[in-house]
Amino acid sequence: MQIDPSQVLWSVPEPERAGRPLLVMLHGHRLDETMGASLRHRLPAELVLASIRAPLAADAGFAWFRLDPTVGVQQANESAQAILRWLDTLPPAPSVGLLGFSQGAATGLQVMRSAARRFAYAVVLSGFVVPGPAIGDQLLNRTKPPVFWGRGDRDPLIPGFLVSLTSTWLAEHTTVTERVYPGLGHNVTDAELDDLHDFLSAQIAHSRAG
Repeated sequence: MQIDPSQVLWSVPEPERAGRPLLVMLHGHRLDETMGASLRHRLPAELVLASIRAPLAADAGFAWFRLDPTVGVQQANESAQAILRWLDTLPPAPSVGLLGFSQGAATGLQVMRSAARRFAYAVVLSGFVVPGPAIGDQLLNRTKPPVFWGRGDRDPLIPGFLVSLTSTWLAEHTTVTERVYPGLGHNVTDAELDDLHDFLSAQIAHSRAG
């Protein structure tokens, strides 16, 4: 698998990216890279957003891995490695964060689990952790990077066992900020975006200070 650089949607042109923190955005199953455009004005303006198109075709959109337990974990790892190879082609940024929605959130966590030292934080929106161990889990257990986990209490798409697994994994491996939004399904709400803005602003301030 590989990331097509021509299918990465940037929030600002290349001359405006140097020296600014990078937020890599990963869309959900059967969506595409335009997910990031709808969030641009709800996130801190200092961030450079790079919204990536997933490598697998899925109906009218794209996917990071198939919804098939026999290949899903392997493909999630392959997508994670593809994202890391793409990041290797970019100039260094002061900090790099990961933001994913649904399957993109699972992939973002898998990227962090594959290269734990490379990322300042992660954001999990209506998402979950991929079951099973990963190479960076022990390091994450020691460093506990910040993670924002936002979800609705009426999400019909994420099974209860994955919510429980994710809750346990995040508590053990990260410094998690969890927000549960009453009545919200598999979606993002204005209140969640306000909380996300506060979280990201805190990460930017921490990076600037450190």
